[in-house]
Amino acid sequence: MNFVSVRIITSDVQRLVRFYDEITGMPVTVYTEDFAELATPACTLAIGSTRTLMLFGGDIARPADNHTAILEFRVGDVDAEFARLSDFIRDTTVQKPTTMPWGNRSLLFRDPDGNLVNFFTPVTAEAIRKFEK
Repeated sequence: MNFVSVRIITSDVQRLVRFYDEITGMPVTVYTEDFAELATPACTLAIGSTRTLMLFGGDIARPADNHTAILEFRVGDVDAEFARLSDFIRDTTVQKPTTMPWGNRSLLFRDPDGNLVNFFTPVTAEAIRKFEK
């Protein structure tokens, strides 16, 4: 088994496409007005409109209503990313770069739908070994 994708359901695909393109600096592929993907070497972040829910049986998910998941991106330097994005995420920053007890330096903010996004960099030898596997 291979975990390959997380999908965000939104009422505004283009808004999230612009956001994730900006914060990652990676191209987001827009397949239709209802579906796009940000493919990374480790996993794909899919963005689907509420209209795609009908293909899965109807009203099974609600956009902008996530209170449990955090989308995490490993970056080379959390502090540099914060400096680069500070104006862009100013109003949605939850936690400025902080070294967490488990050895990662972490920046936490929200996307336009309110989903939590974590940029992190392993900074302790133990944390680095965990993510080199």
